[in-house]
Amino acid sequence: MHDEFLCHVTAYGTCGGQRIGVPLGTYRAPTLALALWWLRDRASWIAERLDPSPEQPAYPAGALVPVADAVADVPALLRAWCADVVQQELVADELAGGRLVRIAASDDTTEYELLAESVDALRIQRTLPALVVPVA
Repeated sequence: MHDEFLCHVTAYGTCGGQRIGVPLGTYRAPTLALALWWLRDRASWIAERLDPSPEQPAYPAGALVPVADAVADVPALLRAWCADVVQQELVADELAGGRLVRIAASDDTTEYELLAESVDALRIQRTLPALVVPVA
């Protein structure tokens, strides 16, 4: 039933005291396998941009510095999630069951969020009658 999936990647930070989201990509995956591939690819993409190899000639010496030990290592968390077969199977099961999946990792300034959901589940939600609760 759940054959098509919407996937989103967003970075959230604070600007002027307000939480701001910056879209980093969206993909309409025609299969569950492609949805999982895209989520892993985007997680790896974020990790590589946050923690590039300092040996690359594009970076001058001293341009990259390590962060404090107290700061969460978002690139390591995202890379670990990509490599975790059990987590990948859990995400696949959730998506196949029509449930929204959210993977998030945060450091001291930014939260990175990967979302995926079944297009079919979204369509079903739109056709269900709204729950109306009287206020007074």
